[in-house]
Amino acid sequence: MKKAISKSSKVQDDDMLPEYDLRGAVRGKAYLPLHKGYSVTIHKEDGSTVVEHYKLIDGAIMLQPDVRAYFPDSDAVNQALRSLINLLSQLPDKSSIKKTRPANTRRRVVAHQ
Repeated sequence: MKKAISKSSKVQDDDMLPEYDLRGAVRGKAYLPLHKGYSVTIHKEDGSTVVEHYKLIDGAIMLQPDVRAYFPDSDAVNQALRSLINLLSQLPDKSSIKKTRPANTRRRVVAHQ
């Protein structure tokens, strides 16, 4: 269900000019995942066109916005990951852990008739 926009809810100092009509616009129409790379077409004043292709640098990692909120820069991400690596290295080896079921879980045997 779409909400009706009242005139009072519009921002008073809106930068949008009246000739910008976005009623038929489609959000995300040209969206492509950044990790697949993208191209930028530059139309120069002399009439020539230049197309430049970009892709992520090898080793670049993209963070989701919710994760990015906690890590302002690469140093913060690296520090957190090094802490995690340190914790993981302190865990006992998985092969030396005896696999047992917790005491509070029991198998129930159900007789079928």
